[in-house]
Amino acid sequence: MYPMNVEAVETYLRELQDRLCAGFEQADGRSRFRRDTWQRAEGGGGETRVLADGAVFESAGVNFSRVRGTRLPPSATAHRPELVGRSWRAMGVSVVLHPRNPYVPTCHANVRFFVAEKDGEPPVWWFGGGFDLTPYYGFEDDARHFHQTAKAACDPFGTDLYPRLKKWCDDYFYLKHRNEPRGIGGLFFDDWSEGGFERSFALLRSVGDHYAPAYLPIVERRKDTAYGEREREWQLYRRGRYVEFNLVWDRGTLFGLQSGGRTESILMSMPPLAAWRYDYAPEPGSAEEQLLVRYLVPRDWA
Repeated sequence: MYPMNVEAVETYLRELQDRLCAGFEQADGRSRFRRDTWQRAEGGGGETRVLADGAVFESAGVNFSRVRGTRLPPSATAHRPELVGRSWRAMGVSVVLHPRNPYVPTCHANVRFFVAEKDGEPPVWWFGGGFDLTPYYGFEDDARHFHQTAKAACDPFGTDLYPRLKKWCDDYFYLKHRNEPRGIGGLFFDDWSEGGFERSFALLRSVGDHYAPAYLPIVERRKDTAYGEREREWQLYRRGRYVEFNLVWDRGTLFGLQSGGRTESILMSMPPLAAWRYDYAPEPGSAEEQLLVRYLVPRDWA
């Protein structure tokens, strides 16, 4: 018998999708999620939920998937070459929220579970996920709240865990071709099986459960802040960095595309609008420059 409970993971993930959608609809106050159930030719399927043109969220996606395949794609075996050739099962919830107001940060979360199998050998399983914040304008109290909540998610598992997962997040969500981080970080973990199935699953649940409390108070605090064309243009410019990371560096995006996943669901993470400007630098001393020099640098926010 496998030392894992796949059904319990699926039950939690589906409940998390429901709970997050309800919370985001309440925060938006106007739009509701469209539900799109889909099947995958090679096996499995999922339900993508998208909120568009809301009062608070310009776009929001909360995707559940449970899929399988006969051979792990290169993005999944690059760090685990011993798994090449194995069949696989994967399930997870992915969340991306692109707010309308530039003073509200974009926010991302993902929690997932993988199993790689081969006849005659025990299955190899692992968890992954985390959440991170991408502000367009920096606020100390927002950054502290987000990271303090992230730390609270980790504290039941030892005082050393939050610094590990924070650094992992800082290192992962980094645009190497730009030499800059995507945002102010949060938590990230992958290939995780420390302490066995039950303890690893408990970590996944703690991260999933702390996501909305980390983000929604920031939304409430900033959503009614007045802004103009300057702030909107800066938001669209910085969204371009978000697109670059997802298409160039993100392992989840690469895994989905390489494994023949559903393109619409994979690319729901993209903002509805983004912009690029050649060799642009914000005005010295401006709030836009402060984001770069004070917030998009490694800091101990908690």
